[in-house]
Amino acid sequence: MSFGFLGIQFGFALQNANVSRIFETLGASVDDIPILWIAAPVTGLVVQPIIGHLSDRTWNSLGRRRPYFLFGAIFASLALIIMPNSPVLWVAAGMLWIMDASINISMEPFRAFVGDMLPAEQHTKGFAMQTFFIGTGAVVASALPYIMTNWFGLANTAAAGEIPPAVQWSFYIGAATFLGAVLWTVWTTEEYPPEELDRYSENEPGEGSIIDAAKEGQVDTGNAKRKFTVGSILIAVGLALTYYIYGANFEQELYIFSVGVSVFGFVMAVAGFMQKSLGKDEHGLVVVVSDFLSMPKTMVQLSAVQFFSWFALFAMWIYTTAAVTSHVYGTSDTTSVLYNEGADWVGILFAIYNGFAAIIAFALPYFAKLTSRKVVHAVSLLIGGISLASIYLISDPMMLILPMLGIGVAWGSILAMPYAILSGAIPAKKMGVYMGLFNFFIVIPQIVAASILGTMLRNLFNGEAIFALIAGGGAMAFAALMMIFVDDKAAREMNESGTVEAAE
Repeated sequence: MSFGFLGIQFGFALQNANVSRIFETLGASVDDIPILWIAAPVTGLVVQPIIGHLSDRTWNSLGRRRPYFLFGAIFASLALIIMPNSPVLWVAAGMLWIMDASINISMEPFRAFVGDMLPAEQHTKGFAMQTFFIGTGAVVASALPYIMTNWFGLANTAAAGEIPPAVQWSFYIGAATFLGAVLWTVWTTEEYPPEELDRYSENEPGEGSIIDAAKEGQVDTGNAKRKFTVGSILIAVGLALTYYIYGANFEQELYIFSVGVSVFGFVMAVAGFMQKSLGKDEHGLVVVVSDFLSMPKTMVQLSAVQFFSWFALFAMWIYTTAAVTSHVYGTSDTTSVLYNEGADWVGILFAIYNGFAAIIAFALPYFAKLTSRKVVHAVSLLIGGISLASIYLISDPMMLILPMLGIGVAWGSILAMPYAILSGAIPAKKMGVYMGLFNFFIVIPQIVAASILGTMLRNLFNGEAIFALIAGGGAMAFAALMMIFVDDKAAREMNESGTVEAAE
């Protein structure tokens, strides 16, 4: 079930460790980087709840979630091939829309997949296993540029404005791995058919649920066709805008926006294509909004924790390369050997924190049993926040390994504990849409970070990226504090049940 996440994380890790490097290589200034990154969270904000809602209501020959794994993997792999060949900055920024939309189409249903297939008492182990594969994939992917240079002799420098060959080949390998790993999950797993979900679900199926639709044979092909048609029109409009803006040489931001229109159309078109056996869903968007307004209490409480956790992570992803190369290596010249050595070392550091997260994933269920999932997550976030801020105190590149281990503890917990807590507090038949809505509180803080960090760097931090990492460390520590207010409903009910049984 979780092996596909190894491939998905290949895509994310290459993106997180190298896109800022690509942007700087193509001419972006350090305070422009956040706004160029805004494509990723905006795409997630749009895509994840839509895909979650639709995957709850899809059932065709591939199953319920697996069609989304497959289509997302195909297009994400194509985007990974194109990204490192971007000739200019605005092409790279536009390609980030495509890449992130496709990765999100694959990733979001994977969370719901584990919730579908495992009983509540195995959720912690299931999400920990996902964390292991995420960490394993990210270790290799983050280290790939370094490996390509030091093991295979590919150049890690290039002429001004050109992406080094080591980075290009890392993305090609990532594309093949992404597609191959997801195909493995698609081919080797089976999803419970609607009647099985009905038998094992503790919740009665609601009106318009996938189970009702499959049983009663309700199919609304007209609705799917309309979505496909609308999506196709939006793709055409986006491509037309792209051509017009490119020809007229307007502002790059307008080009990026037009690509964004194409991405939204792409999502709509893919969703319409895959809804072959969809139950009636004439008011799908209204249902998503209604679900958002009626989120369970535990989900609302976790949302605050997620907000500050992912603000910190986003600051780390977009600014670690600039911070390490300038603060530790002492250069911002992207054509210099020293800068590219520093950028390669950042890839190794990202591999270290991801690798440690994969190891920690096996220990998390044990520590959660000894204490609680709340305590484990709070302590992990506090360790991560202190570690991220402590990079400011380090001048030796090798010593940067120590804070990365602490960040790995936090990352391992972020990938498992919130989802394990959440999956026990939401209805089984709405697992996909609520997992998608939960990701609002991953992408909204990234949008906030992209909107304010550049201004903060210019006006408060004198352009020094290291202070963005300190701000991120503070945000993660505050997230640890917010865990006090979270009610782990499933764990509490299981403990209360066990207490009653023991008394009897």
